[in-house]
Amino acid sequence: MEEQEEITPVDVDKEDEPNYVAPPRKTIDDMMETDKEDRSLQQYKATLLGSATAGSGAVVVDESDPRTVIVKSLALIVEGRDEVTMDLTQELSVVKTKKFTLKEGVKFRIRIDFIVQREIVYGLKYVQKTYRAGIPVDKMTHMVGSYPPKTELHSFLTPSEDAPSGMIKRGTYSVSSLFTDDDKSEHLQWDWSIEIKKDWD
Repeated sequence: MEEQEEITPVDVDKEDEPNYVAPPRKTIDDMMETDKEDRSLQQYKATLLGSATAGSGAVVVDESDPRTVIVKSLALIVEGRDEVTMDLTQELSVVKTKKFTLKEGVKFRIRIDFIVQREIVYGLKYVQKTYRAGIPVDKMTHMVGSYPPKTELHSFLTPSEDAPSGMIKRGTYSVSSLFTDDDKSEHLQWDWSIEIKKDWD
């Protein structure tokens, strides 16, 4: 017998935490100037900030890119299978054509790799809105955290979630992703899609 489920729309534009007030923003220079006489605190800051203690703008990974956060890639991770990666340094029109395939009902995670350069970034967030046939069906917001600039990649892994399952849930889902922060800076907004199938092939 066929399933008679309906797609239930989700309010993807609703603020997750409307009363949240971001803490005051401090640059690396501000942080290093505070409590200069406290040697142990200065050592702690040096441990946290690494080479960024040289001051704002000291850590620059890509001179030609003025951004503070450079989102490099998104990977889809399913236990027991090779991860599939999307290069987010490509033109966004190319990224939009990318489609990940998932077997219905499997558990999966998303990993985002990014670089922070020039200055500390506060309250990074990953927001993902999912649509089916133009109807919003899911929204997830993950607090990624605050990061100092460094030459190595930072990575964020979402908690495990279940792919939709059932005949009515199979098909293509459009996904709109946003990497933002406490200042509501839009570090990267990109569109892509997921296809839910009965099996991997």
